[in-house]
Amino acid sequence: MKSAYIHIPFCLQICYYCDFVKFMYKEKRAEDYLEALASEMEQYLPGEHHELDTIFIGGGTPTALNAQQLQQLFALIHRRINVPALKEFSIEVNPGDLDDEKAAILKDNGVSRISFGVQVMDDQFLKQLGRHHRVRDVYETVDILTRNGLHNISLDLIYGLPNQTVDHFRRSLEEALEFNLPHYSTYALQIEPKTVFYQRRKKGQLMLPAEEEEVEMYHILRETMHKHGKVQYEISNFAKPGYESRHNLTYWKNEHYYGFGAGAHAYLPGERVANIGALPAYIKQAKENGEPVLQREKIGLKERIEEEMFLGLRKIQGVDKSCFKDKFGFDLEELYGQAIRKMTARGLMTETRHALQLTEDGLLLANSVFEEFMLEQKDLELVN
Repeated sequence: MKSAYIHIPFCLQICYYCDFVKFMYKEKRAEDYLEALASEMEQYLPGEHHELDTIFIGGGTPTALNAQQLQQLFALIHRRINVPALKEFSIEVNPGDLDDEKAAILKDNGVSRISFGVQVMDDQFLKQLGRHHRVRDVYETVDILTRNGLHNISLDLIYGLPNQTVDHFRRSLEEALEFNLPHYSTYALQIEPKTVFYQRRKKGQLMLPAEEEEVEMYHILRETMHKHGKVQYEISNFAKPGYESRHNLTYWKNEHYYGFGAGAHAYLPGERVANIGALPAYIKQAKENGEPVLQREKIGLKERIEEEMFLGLRKIQGVDKSCFKDKFGFDLEELYGQAIRKMTARGLMTETRHALQLTEDGLLLANSVFEEFMLEQKDLELVN
């Protein structure tokens, strides 16, 4: 195992678009949760100082925890994992949730990378999203982070927002890039069930940009990032060379990782595991036996190959042919020759001697490309 994701499901305010497992922060609730989290981590990481490459603490909003609880969280992480040996230690931070005391705690405990949830550089749009921060908080939080020695910052943006125009997105993007941070993640808004935005759309109360406007925003995103020296290495991610997210590359390389916390997902050898999302049930089960599991899904050869393609094609470098053969014992073309020829003929994919990659049009229509790499069991029989 190379990586661990740790979920802290508490927020100071619930955003209208978010479908992650999250709950309003209450001090006693968070204390109980950290005790349960410690029990779960002990079950999977018995003993001390296990060797991993990356940790990502996400949420929710991890920094919604108070300073004492943050110290408690880091203490249990240091007990189980050899933090000084990590290649990357990331945590999510929301603007306005951080002060110098909390920033110093992050730095002192070995955090090396900040994932910074800005979403849009416009107060009215932030209010529309249900965010509790404002643009001034973005500037103040960047200042707090950098003066505490935390310079490896990834800034997150969302586009295709309700009532957003192409010009508005361009302005928001340009202002975010003025920080000249080493990494930017920028995603199109997805309307998910069980969110405020989902209910508003059902009622016809959500005015989203037209599809062609969203496509134009993506073109602007790629061009503007390139202009500012940020190299695209995945469909939605851009970085200065050397600052790519090691943890997220674990996902896109289809490698194994632990998942700790309410609603967290893990990819273990031969299976995917989903934890209980309901907070009281997670806490009860984790404290009882350290395994607050909702579902286990066996991952066979078919699923492993499909995920290798779906995740690998998200990377700009694409799917490496030799790595594929090393993993599965046969050439990509033996299984996917017809699909490759079809996608290259449509201009959605390019094939080189070493890799299979999406074109610019392919990046826009990635889900359609992925469908071509779904397998039937009989397909595997041909190569076995």
